[in-house]
Amino acid sequence: MKKIPVLFWGILLFITSSLHAQNAAGRQQLADIENTMHQYAETMAQANEMPDRFRADSLFTRALVRALQVPNSFGYPFESLTSISRLYAPDSTFRIFTWQVMKDLTYYRQKGVIQMKTSDGSLKIYPLFDASEFADNPTDSVRTNRNWIGAIYYNIIPTEYNRKKYYTLLGYDENDARSSKKWIEVLSFAQDGTPQFGGRFFSYANDPIKPAQPAFRFALEYKKDGNAKLNYDKDLNMIIFAHLVSESGETDKKYTLLPLGTYEGFKWLGGRWVHQPVVAEIDPRSSINPQRVKVPERQ
Repeated sequence: MKKIPVLFWGILLFITSSLHAQNAAGRQQLADIENTMHQYAETMAQANEMPDRFRADSLFTRALVRALQVPNSFGYPFESLTSISRLYAPDSTFRIFTWQVMKDLTYYRQKGVIQMKTSDGSLKIYPLFDASEFADNPTDSVRTNRNWIGAIYYNIIPTEYNRKKYYTLLGYDENDARSSKKWIEVLSFAQDGTPQFGGRFFSYANDPIKPAQPAFRFALEYKKDGNAKLNYDKDLNMIIFAHLVSESGETDKKYTLLPLGTYEGFKWLGGRWVHQPVVAEIDPRSSINPQRVKVPERQ
């Protein structure tokens, strides 16, 4: 009778030791790949020549996929990749990587991948393909990972309606030489697990500045470096964004829009983000400006 506990603890100790060894080996493998990825990410962001940036992007993408293929990579943080957005869903069911590569000041392409958490630590990812340049109206439809409207995401807001989970993504897009955009994109997952971007989640009256209804995602476009704020305020339980006005009185020209100094918002009510025309008070200690991934300026 005494031999059974000894045997049991011996087997348990062996399994535990083996798992620790495997995890340590996996983390070392990930650290080695991350060192290479860091070099590619820096080149992608800082290289002066376009071919060098695009080559670095290609090499970075391959290295990222190789890293994510390492068993149990979901928990590895990739902390050195400061020019790459890495966000975990608040419920830890997935994480999303997004980044951009610049052709020139008039053209930016976003890239990304969603990594799902799996029970056995195996790989399950959805690459994100930016179709913005082929979209005459990027707010007009629900999209998949294969025709995604690109953005660098800086926040995830979890919501729920009728027992279905939704994840509202807040993102930044350099857009072009004259204007920048910030996006509100609602991500959900179909029954087969595939990601779906967008839907009839926005309730607001049409005006010259906001996307025309029906809008399946929300965009705030404004003058380059206009610093139009858009983020989630936990105290108000709302998405807050800057009220924009045209410096030339031409609201149809988005590159003339600048923050007025007042704020509007969206509140999640009945499965939709419902427009709040005026936000009366914002705690000055609350930062509603995103912690942007730094993108070097170029001449």
